[in-house]
Amino acid sequence: MDLPKRVELNSDDKYRRRAVIGIQLMEVVRVYTGDDGQSHFETVDIDLPHVSVGGRLSDLIRGSGVMFREVAGSYDLDFHTAPRRQFVVNLIGSVDITVGDGTTRRLGSGDILLAEDTTGQGHKSQAVDGQPRTCLFIPIDDDVEVA
Repeated sequence: MDLPKRVELNSDDKYRRRAVIGIQLMEVVRVYTGDDGQSHFETVDIDLPHVSVGGRLSDLIRGSGVMFREVAGSYDLDFHTAPRRQFVVNLIGSVDITVGDGTTRRLGSGDILLAEDTTGQGHKSQAVDGQPRTCLFIPIDDDVEVA
């Protein structure tokens, strides 16, 4: 199967999916607890090494299931930790996530958060422009290495 060597999606948004020559990667925003007890951001690249009829695939990331969530446009949750290691996949709407140093990232439809700040101060999350949001929570096993 011939796939393009280089594809850029939303090249003005460095937190979106992107491809590099020869290897397809998907960018995920990770929130984790640092040694200082505060949550921090980093961008994690998920490798998509397997080529199939339908495109490229990552290795299987083990988990326990999927939860669907919808929040109102008034959603404004103060600092909290993630209840478990999980991917949060935004389907519709946006959310502003703020970590301990005050840095905020806006995640929109199609963006993926890897929430791993299960201890410490945690992070804030807030609806954007009073709009509701629909997302998926995908818990991942504790012993799984994501990237």
